[in-house]
Amino acid sequence: MTTLLGRRTRALAAITVTAGLALVAGCSSDDGGGSGKTTVKGVHLAKAGQLTTCTHLPYPPFQSEVDGKVQGFDVALIDLVAKDLGVEQKILDTPFENFKTGAFLNSGECDLAAAGMTITDERKKNVDFSAPYFEATQAVLVDKDSGITSLADVKAKGRKLGAQAQTTGEDYVKEKGYDPISFESSDAVLNGLRTGQVKAVVIDYPVVQGWLKDKANADKFKVVDNLKTGEEYGFTVKKGNTALRDAIDKALKQAKADGTYKKIYEKWIGPYDASVASPAAS
Repeated sequence: MTTLLGRRTRALAAITVTAGLALVAGCSSDDGGGSGKTTVKGVHLAKAGQLTTCTHLPYPPFQSEVDGKVQGFDVALIDLVAKDLGVEQKILDTPFENFKTGAFLNSGECDLAAAGMTITDERKKNVDFSAPYFEATQAVLVDKDSGITSLADVKAKGRKLGAQAQTTGEDYVKEKGYDPISFESSDAVLNGLRTGQVKAVVIDYPVVQGWLKDKANADKFKVVDNLKTGEEYGFTVKKGNTALRDAIDKALKQAKADGTYKKIYEKWIGPYDASVASPAAS
């Protein structure tokens, strides 16, 4: 259902309403050609016929290219929102820095952002978050031959630590007095560990779970620490876009009630953990 956008153009036009014609419909487009803004069930969309999602690739198991198309946990959940609106989800790959500022939401490039993003007070200043849909912990992953047994051991042994730039994992270790080497993406972080650029990395535990499903990785690397940071993931919309935020929350609530969320969780994350799947409201 989901495709990757290659173009970032927008067109604006107008609806011509002929005299005497009453419009009673759930969906209206202001250009009639499917290329401009549209309103579906009270939700304003950047492009007619589609729900445009900003993300940052790759970030498995939440979003990454699998078999030639973007798939993952976040993707599947937002597909539910698109289905409820009667449109198709389209994904736009953007820099992660964009998610803190809400730049692509404000410019109308995207309707929402889905990137395994932690809800923080700082980010709330620029964007509105959906209800929390996932609780994440930070894992410390090391080479089995490193001799490292915990995050504290990284500093004690003077080993290099890696983290993804602009993430709460990086912020967490910096607050603890570490000076991590920053990598652009989660794949780059793990590759830095694999190639010996760093001896340990701090990264979201679900990402590590997916990575260790590969036997070659599991044979060489292991988790030595799990940092309970109280992080909850949320999807974001432009400040004040309550209609879309409510549509997202409605789809999430329904999915948890009818078992769809559990099925998606087990497909992309692993054995179902209700405490992680249903965090307290942030």
